[in-house]
Amino acid sequence: MSDTTAGSLQEEVREYYRSKAAEAETSGACCSPDPRTFGPAAYDEIGPGTAPDAALLASLGCGNPSAVAELREGETVLDLGSGGGLDVILSARRVGPDGRVFGLDFLEEMLALAGRNVADAEIDNVVLLKGTIESIPLPADTIDVIISNCVINLSLNKPAVFAEMARVLAPGGRLGISDVVAEDRLSPAERAERGGHSQCIAGALSVAEYKELLDAVGLKDAEVVFTQEAADGLHAAIIRARKPVDSTVGAQECDPGGTCC
Repeated sequence: MSDTTAGSLQEEVREYYRSKAAEAETSGACCSPDPRTFGPAAYDEIGPGTAPDAALLASLGCGNPSAVAELREGETVLDLGSGGGLDVILSARRVGPDGRVFGLDFLEEMLALAGRNVADAEIDNVVLLKGTIESIPLPADTIDVIISNCVINLSLNKPAVFAEMARVLAPGGRLGISDVVAEDRLSPAERAERGGHSQCIAGALSVAEYKELLDAVGLKDAEVVFTQEAADGLHAAIIRARKPVDSTVGAQECDPGGTCC
């Protein structure tokens, strides 16, 4: 991919999600072609008062990663691409006052929206960070659980994302991710024919590619489970993996300014 093409796609993603942040106060929208089963529809178990309505309407994902990850009290959680803050809020309630949740997003507009939603939810164990999922501004070996909701497929440098996830996870830590994933039979060109990059289709990894990238950074027991169709040959999926207790991956630290070595 040329630098020009990559830059154009990055700007496309930024503008798309800026527009979604602006729309979130009045309507929900999903990166998937079918908002009847994605976005807010993936959270049908949420009862009144669990999270602000604005956070639910701002959901742009393809699953419910805070449930997928089976969060426990006292854990430290990182949400990659935290958007309007719904998964951050749900995770903060699951881990309780002794736990902590970091929400990472690259857009000021989404961070502002999430900040308002977290405040409305009256939660005080959340830290919102500005940054990219390719360069996470946190020290190594500090996160118990990484969640993400239909975000990794948007990255133009997925090996960097997987390396960063392995770095910040503590030994014994785990992933509980929702993403759009392609069947192995589809080539990258065929994926692009079915939808755009911003809509979470063209940039989707195949099952084999997902497992290869997880294995390459030392994350084990990987599983990719399809949940529902997003387009022909592409599916919303649950992805799980863990960092071995004896792993030495991610020994480097970040400086106080958040730049990792």
